[in-house]
Parts: sequence; C-alpha cells; structure tokens
Amino acid sequence: MTIQICVPREVRKSEQRVALVPDIVKRLAAKEGLELNIESGAGELAGYTDSDYENATIIASDSELLSKADICLTVNPATIEQIDQLKDGSVLIGYLNPHSDLERFTRLKQKNISAFSMELIPRISRAQAMDALSSQASIAGYKAVLLASNILGKFFPMLTTAAGTIRPSKVLIIGAGVAGLQAIATARRLGAIVEAYDVRPAVKEQVESLGAKFVDIEIKADGSGGYARELTDEETQQQQAILAKHVAAADVIVSTAAIPGRPSPLIISTEMVEGMRGGSVIVDLAAEGGGNCELTKIDETVLHKGVKIYGPTNVPSMVGNHASELYSKNLLNFLELLVPQSSINVDLEDEIIRASLITHGGEILHAGIKEQIEGAS
Repeated sequence: MTIQICVPREVRKSEQRVALVPDIVKRLAAKEGLELNIESGAGELAGYTDSDYENATIIASDSELLSKADICLTVNPATIEQIDQLKDGSVLIGYLNPHSDLERFTRLKQKNISAFSMELIPRISRAQAMDALSSQASIAGYKAVLLASNILGKFFPMLTTAAGTIRPSKVLIIGAGVAGLQAIATARRLGAIVEAYDVRPAVKEQVESLGAKFVDIEIKADGSGGYARELTDEETQQQQAILAKHVAAADVIVSTAAIPGRPSPLIISTEMVEGMRGGSVIVDLAAEGGGNCELTKIDETVLHKGVKIYGPTNVPSMVGNHASELYSKNLLNFLELLVPQSSINVDLEDEIIRASLITHGGEILHAGIKEQIEGAS
C-alpha cells in the first residue's frame, strides 16, 4: 500500500513557512511505500519553487491535494474548510492550536481523522528531535533581538569614534527558556551588555554560560515540562519590586515568558514602563497570550511616554527559510515514529504518540479539549 503524504500551501496571512522543504521531501520519497505531493506554490515564500520539489508531485488544486492525502502535513492549524476536504480516516499533523476553535476538533472527530498537534510533543529526551516548539522558539528569540535593534535608536555595541565613545546598550531578557537563551546569545553577539531574568533558578548556569548576568530574585518556581509554575501574589510582589530596577536600567527588553494554552504572565506593569528612559524598546514575544507587558497590543507598536512596546506574532515565520528547514526535520523525525515500515502505526502505548494525539478512532482523546467541548455543549 502506498501512503500519500501531502503538503498544502499555508493559508494564514503573512505565513512564510512550509511544512516540508525539498531536502526532506527527497529523504521521505526515498522510503519504500511513500509518495509525496506538494501544492503548487507551497514553498514559494520560504524560498522554494515548484521545480525544487523534484521528488514530489506538484498539484495545483488544494481540494485535489487534500482529498488524496493519507497524511496531511501543515505548519498552522488546518481550517474547517481544509478538514472537510480531507479523507475520512486520514492523518493530520501540524500545529493545531489545541486551546481554541473547538469546532475544528469536533469536525476532526466526525471525520475519524487522527490529528497530531506538534505543540503537544512531550519534552522528553527521546522527543527532542521532534520538538517543534523549541526549534521555532529558538528562531523567535534570535529574530526578536534583531527587531529590537531596528526599533532602538541606539547602537548595541560600544563604539569609539573621533566624535566620542558610544556606550553599549543594556539588554534585559525576561524568560530564559529556548527563546530567551537564543535572545541572550544574539544580543551578546551584537555587543550589548545583557542581563536575564527567570523565575526558575535552575537556568542561572545556562544564562551565565552565554555571557549574561542572571537577575536572581530568590524565588524558586520550577514547574513541569520545562515551564515555570504560577507565582503566588506575594511572590509576584517580590518579583515586581526587584525587577523594576533592572527594567528601568534597560535600553531593550525582550520578553519571552509564555506557556502554550495559558495567558501570558503579566510581568512588566505600566508603572515599570514609565520608569524606563525615553527611547527604550520592549519586544514582547508573549503577545499572543496577552503579553508580558501590560501595554502590549498584538502586532502593534505602542508608544508610551517615549518607550516603544512591540508585540509581534508568528515571529518564526519572519525567518521562513530556516524555520521551515527546522520544522521539516521535526516532522521527519515524527513520521519515522508514526510510519516505521511503510504503514501508519498509531501506537497508543507510545508516550510521544499518545501525548500529541488529539482525535483518533472517532473520539477526542485529549482530556482538556474533550472537557471544553462537553462544557460548551
């Protein structure tokens, strides 16, 4: 039996990524029993023409492509219209945004589609090569610093010129997860003086290994899955009091504290922003979850008393070529688990399969989504 793997064009506005790049298509096409189909123009914004996909069949119509897919690979969540065009009993793999648009999951259940959410890949050693959240967060952290440097009216590095010496910019990174660590490394490469704050003291060594100073507020808030737990009211007050001094001293703040499916923790208050120097910049990578800054507005630059607060979304897409390359490798590694020998094997005993599977066999398996749907009905 031949398995048809299909990749449609992304329909999200301004999306520049594609689920599979030509090199990964070539590797998959070499496997027995797999055929690759790409919608015409799917890789164009990532820098790939149809002719680059020489190991795949190019299909002009998205409806024709989706209707033949045994496995459909996407970057962004499939729309209701795309889901309706998929075959009953097929497999959908991609970011599924499992905490919104519940109608999609009801439809996936009705069509008996096995839907895997790349956001839900567990953060365990065996799944590191499949961890799309981490691969894309690394890109977001890098790009956030470049966005800040474009907005900031100052140099990042120290410069000595005939007209005098320019002092280096001070950068504060909030959140030392994957995005935050990459932001630290990028800001250091640009010559800035960098501090980093995280409520998880375990990351101090990683922060310092990249040449940044760790802001220690003596609160231990390590949580599960590599994320921090929610702070108590008393801890939040302690956090705000100590962090305010570092916020006031920063020329640039890159804020990365976000947990998928939950509101972003409010860390930077309006009062703290008003304590910053005019011309300072905040780039809030947690904007989609409401933002770490009280003044953040999604995809807007807010000017408040001389401070610019930018809340970009879908930042990895801004580095579409490399973001697609890394995401494709995540998918390849996941497919090697799901399709071990020319047949689809949804092994519910496998921790990675079970954790990332939302709908299967005409049922909603994800407890959180199932509870939300039942609660809404």
